[in-house]
Amino acid sequence: MSNEPTRRGTRRNTVVRVGILVWLALVWIALWGDLSVANLLGGLMVAALIMVALPLPRVPVAGRLSLLPLIELLMASAYYALESSLQVAWLAIRPAPMPVSGVLRVYSGTRSDLVLVLWADLLNLIPGTMVLEIDRRRCVVYVHVLDVGSAGAVDKFYRTTRRLERLLIEGLERSTGWPFARPTSPPEVPQ
Repeated sequence: MSNEPTRRGTRRNTVVRVGILVWLALVWIALWGDLSVANLLGGLMVAALIMVALPLPRVPVAGRLSLLPLIELLMASAYYALESSLQVAWLAIRPAPMPVSGVLRVYSGTRSDLVLVLWADLLNLIPGTMVLEIDRRRCVVYVHVLDVGSAGAVDKFYRTTRRLERLLIEGLERSTGWPFARPTSPPEVPQ
């Protein structure tokens, strides 16, 4: 009975390693643009070499996957990326001066490094935003935002970030027993 968690951890570790190996091999094939047996074998060899020579640090994962929030997260992030792309394109061609841009501080409500990194990646995928700094100790993310010229634009940015973070937490973290600490600082509005 006591070996069950160890076996489960070993099995999970093996699945993760095989997944990374396959992913790196697929990236290799995509970079070459040719699906052949030689390319597949070469990709597997390069992937194995990368995994041995440049091992990634272990990220503690202590949660469960929840499918519905993850599906909603995929749809929401695709929507936000499309909407932001259209807004950035409009800002580039409209006959008006560029909007006021600025750096906004967003407090994170997660203690999971994995969720924090995925959240920062999602924020970087949204055109017009770029994560500049992550202060892990204080759970603060500093994001450069293209349009902070109005309270409505700033409010929309904060609503978007909160929704993406909430969906990541619901989709990846355990539902009970997790010490969430949401700072209650109000969003900063540029002057």
